[in-house]
Amino acid sequence: MSLPLRVAFAGTPEFAASALAAILDAGYSVPLVLTQPDRPAGRGMKLTPSPVKQLALARGLDVDQPEKLRTDEQRQRLAACEPDVLVVAAYGLILPAAVLQLPRYGCINIHASLLPRWRGAAPIHRAVEAGDAETGITIMQMDEGLDTGDMLLRRAIPIRPDDTTGTLHDKLAALGAECIVEALAALPGGTLSRTPQPAAGVTYANKIHRDEAAIDWTRPAADIERAVRAFNPFPVAVGSLRDTVIKVWAAEVVAVPAPDAAPGTVLAADAEGVVVACGAQALRLRELQRPGSRRFAAGEFLRGFPVCAGERFAVGGAQAG
Repeated sequence: MSLPLRVAFAGTPEFAASALAAILDAGYSVPLVLTQPDRPAGRGMKLTPSPVKQLALARGLDVDQPEKLRTDEQRQRLAACEPDVLVVAAYGLILPAAVLQLPRYGCINIHASLLPRWRGAAPIHRAVEAGDAETGITIMQMDEGLDTGDMLLRRAIPIRPDDTTGTLHDKLAALGAECIVEALAALPGGTLSRTPQPAAGVTYANKIHRDEAAIDWTRPAADIERAVRAFNPFPVAVGSLRDTVIKVWAAEVVAVPAPDAAPGTVLAADAEGVVVACGAQALRLRELQRPGSRRFAAGEFLRGFPVCAGERFAVGGAQAG
């Protein structure tokens, strides 16, 4: 039996689909799902529905895919379903004031960071890249700013030294699903306290661009190792060796005395990995991939693409494929 709260939902990727599934499994009525229009994807670049749309259709829900929500016509279906609240998770569209004010309880957002740290588009990537010790989920009452609304609920989790954006995404998706169900249960009774975000500690998680994936070997090895984890599974860190763009899926810092070799120089290559000099210390590349092949552990990779000590990766210029 459905709970009395009518919950419209707006979201697009897998992170959002986890939350939608939890809301449905908790028994809430979801009269409408908003998601991004189908986009080209895969090798054939066929129009592909978002993970949220796929889940919504599988559960028999009504779906709307407006390009924007600026006009009354674009908002018509949302207004007609008369939601009590609109839950938003990685939707990808800016919500104008007319949408924020439409539901009785407004719009609440599932944000994958401990606000006010990492407002913006890529909070998971940036937390890993920065070497943060923890991150989490913030359920936020949306306003017209960029992730500036009052906090309703906040849960933290540690970031493990081996976490990638991929592994952390999955943990936060599960946590976000738990948190939104908890928040919805408390919403009608008014037991959620609205806490303004502090002015101190604000950072912005800028959108990830492919050109960031090119490894700058003049940086310290620890910085590069974090970037490798941050860009796994997208866009994947890359280096260029013998004019071949090599994706680096996993790496570890090697504590070595300051080498005479220039940054980017291969110091060793064996089954344990390809050791490359960096601006400080060195990095052992443990899992690699070359064009037209799949990703391999270093030993297997080297059987198909031998690498010798003394060779040098290009410093800058490699582009993600």
